Amino acid sequence: MKKIHIQKKYLILVAVCFFMLIVNLLARVCNPFADFYTEKIFPFIATSFSFISGLFPFSVGEILIIAGILLVIAGIPVTVLLLIFGKNFRKKTVSVACFVYLFVFTFVLTTETMNCFIMYQCRPFSEKYLSHSEHTESQITELYSALIEKANTLAEKVPRDNMNRFEFTGDVNQEARSAMKKAGETFPQLKGYYPKAKPIQFSYFMSQSHLSGIYFPFSLEANYNDDMCRTNLPETVCHEFSHLKGFIQEDEANFISFFATTHCSDDLSFQYSGYLSALEYVHNEIYNQNISGAFYLTDSISDNVRRDWFRFMPDNYWEENKKKEVIPTETVSTVSTNAIDTNIKANGREDGIKSYSLVVELLLDFYYPA
Repeated sequence: MKKIHIQKKYLILVAVCFFMLIVNLLARVCNPFADFYTEKIFPFIATSFSFISGLFPFSVGEILIIAGILLVIAGIPVTVLLLIFGKNFRKKTVSVACFVYLFVFTFVLTTETMNCFIMYQCRPFSEKYLSHSEHTESQITELYSALIEKANTLAEKVPRDNMNRFEFTGDVNQEARSAMKKAGETFPQLKGYYPKAKPIQFSYFMSQSHLSGIYFPFSLEANYNDDMCRTNLPETVCHEFSHLKGFIQEDEANFISFFATTHCSDDLSFQYSGYLSALEYVHNEIYNQNISGAFYLTDSISDNVRRDWFRFMPDNYWEENKKKEVIPTETVSTVSTNAIDTNIKANGREDGIKSYSLVVELLLDFYYPA
């Protein structure tokens, strides 16, 4: 009976994995299925799991990641030692080890599928809520000018530290949840419950990976890098919140974050964070496309904005935290970038990590609809 019981456990896990592969395939070949799941089913899953994980003051997803790393680092050597020296219970060792690793694989595949992979196959945000068209160089030039003007004005009104750099002094969770709920009045899929966004304890590793925020499909949490410059905080939290509502594409999350911070919040710091982030993307796009007719506008960017934009980490951060470096930052950054790029491409987005910057197209669709 015991042997049969073990076999049943394996069969159940294998069956779940097979079912997840079928669901992945169905989402890829049938976009209406992906839309239906994301809009009608996923909200119940997200709300339930987000509420449960939100009961913990720490990031549950981070703990699961650490546990997984320890399982690999310690579990494999322990299993090997038991196989060598534990002659009397080698079969049980193999059985337990196989079950544990199969269970972990099944858990990861299931949570990634249900809380991430399916959403990659949904109709684009622009088709759902915006009116897409081809845009001209004059339009992106006008947008660049408008963003500069907004950022310049807000830069004079937001709190600043003794170095005259932006300083965030509000309650980021309260304001972000309020802004996202208000954004739901325009984009209905954003309606509903939002948990607290949580700081990552191992933020230095996130800094090495050049990540300002991360969405954990294992625990359905929004997390952020607690070491980064606070200019990035409001737009990062809103960005991660958008993933909790099924908007998994990075350019779409960037746009939702922009809309929530700039059009749905009365907090000037939130507005400044949103406009500054959008300005950076549009600035890069103008120079990448060599739109020389817009170059002169860069000279109109105020000194205060220049002190704040394109800043990821505080001054002297890397020097002050050098002792935390276990793996070289260049290595971590390269591996992280390649992993993100591969994941996005594997889910059908050929742009890969470059998809973040495609928010410029959504901004143009928003300001210059067809």
